[in-house]
Amino acid sequence: MDGMSRTQTSPEPITRPDGTPIRILAVDDESSLTELLSMAMRYEGWQVSTAASGNEAVKAAREVRPDAIVLDMMLPDFDGLEVMRRVRSEDPGVPVIFLTAKDAVSDRINGLTAGGDDYVTKPFSLEEVIARLRALLRRSGASTGRSESLLVVGDLTLDEDSHEVSRSGDPIQLTATEFELLRYLMRNPRRVLSKAQILDRVWNYDFGGQANVVELYISYLRKKIDANRAPMIHTMRGAGYVLRPAG
Repeated sequence: MDGMSRTQTSPEPITRPDGTPIRILAVDDESSLTELLSMAMRYEGWQVSTAASGNEAVKAAREVRPDAIVLDMMLPDFDGLEVMRRVRSEDPGVPVIFLTAKDAVSDRINGLTAGGDDYVTKPFSLEEVIARLRALLRRSGASTGRSESLLVVGDLTLDEDSHEVSRSGDPIQLTATEFELLRYLMRNPRRVLSKAQILDRVWNYDFGGQANVVELYISYLRKKIDANRAPMIHTMRGAGYVLRPAG
C-alpha cells in the first residue's frame, strides 16, 4: 500500500450531520491492512472499528452503526456480499465500498449489482480509499458545513442537506448511490445523459463498458420514483436517460 500524505490544501473535514465524528467499519482478515486503513481514516478525524471475519463485521455494524463500511470481498467464514446483506437487513442505507482482487472482475460486478456503492482493487493507495470514502460520505449525507440547495423537478423534491427525497409529499428512501444518481438527473432536468456520463459522474470512473450497472440503478430508481405514478425517468434509445416533470 502507498503511504498517506496530506497536501498543503487539505480537503474540508467531513463530519456526521450532528457534528460528531464519522464512523467507519473496516473489514479485512489481514490485520496489517486494517491497521493502515485505520491510521489513514483516523488522520481524517474519523472513528474506526475493525473486523477480521464476516461474523465480527455483522456484530460490529450492529454495535457501531457505521456511516460507511470498507469491506473485503473474501473473508474466512462468508463473503462480503453476505456481510452486506446481513448488515443492510438492519441498516438499509449504509454505504459499502468493496475491496477486491485486481483480477476479480466478477467480484466487482457482483458487488455493484448486489447493491455495493463502490469498489477498490488491491493493491490500492490509501489516498484512493480516503477519496472514495469522502465522495461516498457526501452522497449519504455527511456534512462539510456548507449549505446545499433544494432541488425540485415537477412534484419531485430532493434536499441535499438532509438527504430527504419526496414525490407529491410522499417520502422516498434511497441508498447513497441511488441518491447520487437522482441528484445528477435532477441537476440536469430535460437533458439527455449518456450512460458514460452517468458512470463518470456517479461512480467516478469508467466501469470498463459495464453500462448494465447504470441500467440496473435506473431500474431501482424507477421502482421508487415512478412506482404507481406518471413516469419521470425516460429512456432515450441509443442516447441515454432523461428526467422530466410528469404530465
